[in-house]
Amino acid sequence: MAKLVKKSPGPLYLAAAVWVLWAVFGPMYAWWHFVLAVACSVAAWLLGRKLFPDRVLIVPDEEPQVRDPEPEDPLLLERQRALSELRRLNDNIEDKTISAQISHMEEVTGKIFDLVARDRSKLPQIRRFLNYYLPTTLKLLNAYDRMDQAGVEGANIEGTMGKIGAMLDQICTAFDKQLDALFADEALDISTDITVLEQMLAREGLGGTQLGQTE
Repeated sequence: MAKLVKKSPGPLYLAAAVWVLWAVFGPMYAWWHFVLAVACSVAAWLLGRKLFPDRVLIVPDEEPQVRDPEPEDPLLLERQRALSELRRLNDNIEDKTISAQISHMEEVTGKIFDLVARDRSKLPQIRRFLNYYLPTTLKLLNAYDRMDQAGVEGANIEGTMGKIGAMLDQICTAFDKQLDALFADEALDISTDITVLEQMLAREGLGGTQLGQTE
């Protein structure tokens, strides 16, 4: 809380009133008349200080303005969640082959998200990856992790873990293909540029065959 003192105008009004009344009714032709008028105005001002004291206002402190948090980017949140889950599963699963496969998936998944984050027009290309392939892969790995942590041998556990392990090679390949597909447009543009450049060089007699000929 802050204190704000508001000065009362009453004392000034009384002092001014003394001068007005003195000018109308009092003598003003000798120097001591002015001295007496000043003394009376000062007395009136002091009286006004008592009659009209200053007011003290309590002003609440201003609360700091809190900016609304910027909306979170769903794509970046999903990237963080997916990579964090893959790291956790990689730490839990001791099988070296599966651990290497998870590391590969984590690397490729991060690259996929990074590419789409830089060019949001590619987002429709990874809808199925986001909505099915990635969450289903995490579901399978979580099931493998739970069964592995159970520490019990059985036909159901071993059979399911074996099926999941056999699927991981295909999943890694699918992730690689998804990443490769994101470069399709760029590859097409580069291929077109190369074709046009070759044709222009050929027309100008600067192609590889022309340069290789001897006179």
